Amino acid sequence: MEKDTARSFMVKTTFGLNVFNRSAAADEPVNLFGYNLDVNAIYYPSKHATILVSKFDYLRINDSDFLNFGFLHGRVNWYRDRKLNYETYAQYSFDNFRRLDPRWVFGGGIRNRLVDSNKLTLTLGIGALYEYERWQHPETEQFVEVDFVKSSNYVSLRYTINQYVDINTVNYYQVGYDQTISRLRNRVSSSTILNTKFTDKLSFTNSFDISYEDRPIIPITNVIFSFRTGLSLDF
Repeated sequence: MEKDTARSFMVKTTFGLNVFNRSAAADEPVNLFGYNLDVNAIYYPSKHATILVSKFDYLRINDSDFLNFGFLHGRVNWYRDRKLNYETYAQYSFDNFRRLDPRWVFGGGIRNRLVDSNKLTLTLGIGALYEYERWQHPETEQFVEVDFVKSSNYVSLRYTINQYVDINTVNYYQVGYDQTISRLRNRVSSSTILNTKFTDKLSFTNSFDISYEDRPIIPITNVIFSFRTGLSLDF
């Protein structure tokens, strides 16, 4: 999206849909409905950039919601053209299958563009955030509310392999101290996107996300990952 410097506003949308009815017996139908939607936008009129990133996934099997996950992330990148620049952000997310709703995040930090060329961009981010979460315990059904101040740091890499293929990856490390257990809570997450361009408007997108938490708030799987593939349409 950032390669087209002639435009100050750009939007990228990816949408996928799954619907089918399949069964082994006439009285045991299996109905599946699912969708995934990503809407990303950047407004970059002059010195600063306003960025919106969103992702929503939903899957229902018969009458049961099997997966319901999403987030909406807004960010302002101050003095974006400078090698050393700043950012502030806010995010709302939910993950009903893992019994998280909501998670609010507010934070900011410093970005250092270590390498910046037509083919390669390498950026280091150092900052802090405030995080509020509400979880529902899977056994007691009671709600658990927690909030932390965390150190949030990342390394971002964009590499253009050729005029048709590019790869983007961002790797986060976040850590905060929990006074209730007198321990640090660590989170490592990574997101990688591989884009293959067909035309100026149409591209093939593959993404892989993985996240690890050493001490989850409630007893759930501490490693989650997802792989997505689909088509992207640029406006």
